[in-house]
Amino acid sequence: MPAVDARPEPEALLAEARKEGRGRLKIFLGAAPGVGKTYAMLEAAQRRRTDGVDVVVGVVETHGRSETERLVAGLEVLSRAEIAYGGRPLAEMHLDGLLARRPRLALVDELAHTNVPGSRHAKRWQDVEELLDAGIDVYSTLNIQHLESLNDVVARIVRVKVRETVPDKVLELADEIELIDLPPEELIERLRQGKIYVPEQIARAIQNFFAKGNLTALRELAMRVAADRVDAQMAAHMKSHAIPGPWPAQDRVLVCVNEAPVSKALVRAAKRMAERSRTDWIAASVATPQSEHLPDAAKDAIAETLRLAEALGAEIATINAESHVADEILALARSRNVSRIVIGRPRPRLFTARFSRETVAEELIRKAGDFEVTIVSADPGEARKAAIRGAVLVPERDPKAYLWTAATVAAATAVAIFVNRVFPVESLSLFFLVAVLGVAARFGLWPSIFASGLAFLSYNFFLTEPFFSFEIANQDLVLTLFLFLLVAIVTGNLAARLRDQARAQRAIAKRTANLFDFSRKVASVASLDDVVWAAVTHVASTMQCSSMILMPDTSGQLVIVGGMPPEDHLEPRDRGAAEWAWEKREPAGWSSPTLPSATWLFLPMKSADRIHGLLGVQFGTRQYITTEERRLLDSLVDQVGLAIERTKLASDMEQSRLLAETESLRAALLSSVSHDLRTPLVSIIGAATSLVDADEALGRSGRQAMAETIRDEGERLNRYVQNLLDMTRLGYGALKLARQPVDLREVVGRALRRLERDLAGHRIVRDLPAGLPEMSGDAVLLEQVVTNILDNAAKYAPAGSQVTLSAEAAGEHLTLAIADQGPGIPEGDRGHVFDMFFRVRAGDGRPGGTGLGLAIAKGIVDAHGGSIRAEAAMADGTGTRIVLTLPTGAGTSGGPA
Repeated sequence: MPAVDARPEPEALLAEARKEGRGRLKIFLGAAPGVGKTYAMLEAAQRRRTDGVDVVVGVVETHGRSETERLVAGLEVLSRAEIAYGGRPLAEMHLDGLLARRPRLALVDELAHTNVPGSRHAKRWQDVEELLDAGIDVYSTLNIQHLESLNDVVARIVRVKVRETVPDKVLELADEIELIDLPPEELIERLRQGKIYVPEQIARAIQNFFAKGNLTALRELAMRVAADRVDAQMAAHMKSHAIPGPWPAQDRVLVCVNEAPVSKALVRAAKRMAERSRTDWIAASVATPQSEHLPDAAKDAIAETLRLAEALGAEIATINAESHVADEILALARSRNVSRIVIGRPRPRLFTARFSRETVAEELIRKAGDFEVTIVSADPGEARKAAIRGAVLVPERDPKAYLWTAATVAAATAVAIFVNRVFPVESLSLFFLVAVLGVAARFGLWPSIFASGLAFLSYNFFLTEPFFSFEIANQDLVLTLFLFLLVAIVTGNLAARLRDQARAQRAIAKRTANLFDFSRKVASVASLDDVVWAAVTHVASTMQCSSMILMPDTSGQLVIVGGMPPEDHLEPRDRGAAEWAWEKREPAGWSSPTLPSATWLFLPMKSADRIHGLLGVQFGTRQYITTEERRLLDSLVDQVGLAIERTKLASDMEQSRLLAETESLRAALLSSVSHDLRTPLVSIIGAATSLVDADEALGRSGRQAMAETIRDEGERLNRYVQNLLDMTRLGYGALKLARQPVDLREVVGRALRRLERDLAGHRIVRDLPAGLPEMSGDAVLLEQVVTNILDNAAKYAPAGSQVTLSAEAAGEHLTLAIADQGPGIPEGDRGHVFDMFFRVRAGDGRPGGTGLGLAIAKGIVDAHGGSIRAEAAMADGTGTRIVLTLPTGAGTSGGPA
C-alpha cells in the first residue's frame, strides 16, 4: 500500500495562521424569529461576564420583551451613533466607539441588518468583520432565511422574498455556531402569547410565515446548515492536524449565468452544491457579439449576478464566443476539471422559433456526455416574463437609420430603373440585395429588415408589370418576388450578425490595445511622477471617468498625488472611503459593499506583500459599473501597482548604490585618517620627544636632523590635509579659480622644490622648452596638481630611477607629461586611478597615501577645462605616465568648479 503523507495540508495551516490575532465569532443560529437567539446570546454573555471577561453590548434588540431586557442588566451598553437620513436622526451601532473601547467580547445582534445610508458599511456583518480584524470577540444572531445561498429556497417555502441577506462566507468564518432550536408548536404558542409580534399581527403571521409547515421546513434547513458547518470544521481540523480520512475528489461546479432572472437562483443552487461536495465552483458568463447590444438593465442584471456569485465565493470567468456557445462552455468545463454544469431551464419559445436552431441548453445537454448537467427552474411568474422579453426583439430606435435606409433603397431603385431602360437585364434584384447588404453592415438587423421590405415593394412597384402598381400580372413572378424578399432578409441578417461580430472584436481589440498602450507608457517612464500622470490620464480616457491616485506622505497621511481632471481635495465621505480602502487593502466607496454612499470608488494598488496607494475613479451620475469594466479597471490597477513598484525598486537600488558608495568612502576616509595621517604625526611626536629628552651627546647635527624630520613630516601632513580640503571643496563646488597668466616652467620648478627631499633619491629629467606659451589658470592650484603627481611618482618609483617631465604646445593646448619607472598601473585600473580613495594593490603594489592626490588633480584640471589621463611609460607596460592637457590663452573665466 502507498505510504500515507502524515503532514498537515499547507492550505489548512495557512487558514489557521490567518486566524492569529483575529477575534472569534460565535453565531446563535435560529430557524425563525422568536426562537430565543438574543436571549441565549445574553445568557452566554452573562456567564462570560461572571468569569471576569470584559463584555460590552454594541447593539441588542429586545423588541420590548421583559425577560430579554432583564438579561441586559449588569452589562455595559454602548450608546448608539446617530446618523441623519431623510431629515431625521436614526440610531445605529457606534462602530468607532466600540473599536475605541476594545472590549474582550462585543454583543452585536441581528447580523443581517442593513445599516442606514451614510454609515461606513452597508451591512452590519461588515461591521462585525472589522471588529474581528481588530481582535475583538463577537457574539451575534442570525435567522436561517437571511443566508444568501438559501434566499430563493426560503422564498419558495414561505412565499416571501427576504431582502436582508448575509453572504455564506460570514457563516464560514464563524468559529462556533450554536443552533437555537424550538419545536414549531412551542414557537406558535409564544407567538399567540404576544412574545414575538404585537397582537394585531399575530393572526396574519400564523397564516403566512409562521405556518407549521413553513416552520418545520425552516427548522430542517437550520439543522442542515449547522450540521454542514460542523462537518466542515471537523474536516478543517483533520487537514490541519494531518488526520487521514477519505477526502473528496477535487472536481468543480460550473454555473452558467446570463441576464435571465433565474441566474441568481442558479448561483445560489451552485453554491449549495459546492458546499455539500466541498469543491470549488465557477460562475461563467458568455460574451457574444449580441452582448454589446443588450440594454443597460440586462447588463446590470449580469453584473449583479456575478457580484452575488463572487460574494458567495465563486471564481468568476468570462467566455468570449462568436458562435457555438455550448462548445465554448464545454471547453471551459474540460479545462477546469468541472464535473457538474448548472444551467437554467430554457425559456419558452414561440412556435416559429422551434424550427430554428436548438437552444444553448439543449445543445449542452446533447453534447455534455462527460458531465452531469443540472437544470434549475425559475419562478413561474419570472419565467413567463422572461419568455415575453425573449420573444420580443427590441428594434433599432434611431430614426436616422431608417431615413438612410429609405434613401439607400431609393438610390438602388433609381439605378435599377436606369439600367433597365438602357440595357434591360434579368438580374435587377441584385441592386436591391447590394443595398440591403450595405444597410445591414452599416445599421444592423432591423434597418436591414426594413430595407428588405422596402426593396420588395420598390421592385414590385417600379420594375414589374403593370408598372407603378403593386398588382402582379405575371403569376410566375409571385414566387420570384417572395423568394427575393426571403433572400434579402436572410442576407441582411447574416450581414448584421457579421457587423455585430466585427464590432465585438473591435471592442475587445480596443480594450487589449488600451492595456498594451498603458503598459508601454509606464514602461518608458522612470520617475514616480511620470507613472502617476500616465496612470490617471490613461484611466480617465479609457474608462471615460475622473481618476486620481492617493499615496501616503512622509507622515503617513493619504494625499492626492495626481488627478485627471486635476483634483486637490475630497469630501469627508470620500476621504473616509479612501482611508478604509488603504487600511484594509480592499475596495471601498461607490458601487462597493463598504461606504457605497461615497461618490468615488477607491481600489488599492498592491504588489507582492505591500500596498503603494489608491486609484480612485468617479463615473458621475452612473449607478453601476459593468463586470467587463470592473475587470479592465482591475487590470489597470494591477499594472499601475507594478509600475509604481518598479520605480520604487529603481529608487531603492539607487539609494542602496549611493549608500554603498558612501560607506566605501567612509571606510576609506577612516583608513586614511587612522593610518596615512597618523604616520606623520607619529614621526613628529617621536622627533619632538627626542629633542626634549636629548642630552648633550645628541649634538648640533642630531638636533638639526630631528628638526628637519619634524619639518618634513609636517609638510607631508599639510599636503594630506590640503588634499582633503581640496576634495571637499571640489565635491561641493566651492573651489574658485583665480585665473592669471601662468608660466608652466615656474609651476614645475615650485613643485620640485616642495618635494626636494622626497625626490632626492630619484633622477629628475626636465624637457621643458623655453618658448612654451603661458596658460590662463590658477598658479597655486596647478602647482598642487604637479605636486600630487610627482608625490605619487616618488612613492612608487624605485630609488635611483628616473622621473621625466616633458611639455609641448599643440595649437591652443599645452601638454605636460610626468613619467616614472615604477611597476606601472594595470590596464584595467587606469580608468579608476582618478577616483577618490582608489589605490592600486597590484602593479604599483605598495599601498600608501590617502588615495586622493590624483582625484584632486583631475578635479582641478577639469575645472580649468583640461583633461588628464594615465598610460604606460614603457612598451612592456611598466612605468606610469600621467599626461595633462590644459588650454592656453584667456578663453575661460574664473568661477566655481
